[in-house]
Amino acid sequence: MGAWGIILIVLAVFGVSTIGGIQLKQKNYTYQEREEALMEAIAEEERRAEEIAEFEAYTRTKKYVEDVAKEKLGLVYEDEIIFKSKE
Repeated sequence: MGAWGIILIVLAVFGVSTIGGIQLKQKNYTYQEREEALMEAIAEEERRAEEIAEFEAYTRTKKYVEDVAKEKLGLVYEDEIIFKSKE
C-alpha cells in the first residue's frame, strides 16, 4: 500500500507540473504574439515620425510657402498667367 501511495503522489506531481508547463507555454505564445504586434506598432510609429520630420523640413522651404499662398490665398507672381476652367 505504501508503494502505491508513493506512485500516486509522483503521478500527481508529474500531472500538476505538466499542466503548469502547458499553461506557461500558452502564456509564452500569447506574449510572443503581443510582442510581435508591439514591434510592428513601433515600426509604424517610426515610419510616421520620419514622415512628420520630412513634412516639417518641407514646411520650412520656399516651395511650401508658395504652395500655401497659391492654394489658400489665391496669390500669384506678377508675371504668372492663371487659366481657370468654367466649371
